[in-house]
Amino acid sequence: MRGGQKKPGTASGTAKAYTLPCTCANLRRATRAVTRLYDDELRETGLTSTQFTLLQSLEQAPRIRQGELGALLSADSTTLTRTLAPLVRKGWVKSLEGEDRRERRMVLTEAGRKKLEGALPKWERAQRRLKARLGEAMWEQLGELLNHVEAAAKES
Repeated sequence: MRGGQKKPGTASGTAKAYTLPCTCANLRRATRAVTRLYDDELRETGLTSTQFTLLQSLEQAPRIRQGELGALLSADSTTLTRTLAPLVRKGWVKSLEGEDRRERRMVLTEAGRKKLEGALPKWERAQRRLKARLGEAMWEQLGELLNHVEAAAKES
C-alpha cells in the first residue's frame, strides 16, 4: 500500500480493515461501528446512543446551561437543539429559563431518569462487549487517547 499504510487484521476476522490516509475518516469509521454496537443494544429501550448520552450527561450535570452541554459533548448549538427536541417532547428533559432570559438550563425529568435507569443495563452490556474485545489495557488506553485527540483537535 502507498504511504506506508498497513493492512491490519480485524477483531472479527471476517473482513479486512484498511487504515485510510485521513485520521478524520478513520475516527468517523470507528465511531460509526461503535455507535452501531450501542444502538443495537439500546434499540428495545427506544433510545439511540446519542439520546442515552444526553440523558446520562444531564443526570451527571443537573441544570447545565445548554451551551455548556454542547461544549461538554463537542456538539454545535443547532445539532444539540435538534437532538434535545424529541427528548423534551417525550417529557424526559425540560428546558428552564436561566438567570438571563436568553439562557436555557437543561434538566432531566423524573420520567427521563426512569428512562435512563431502564436503559442502563443495555448500555452496560454494550460497554462490557466492547471492553471484552479490546481488553482492559487497550480499553484504558483508548479512553486516554480519545481525550488527547479531542484536546489536540480543539487546540489546532
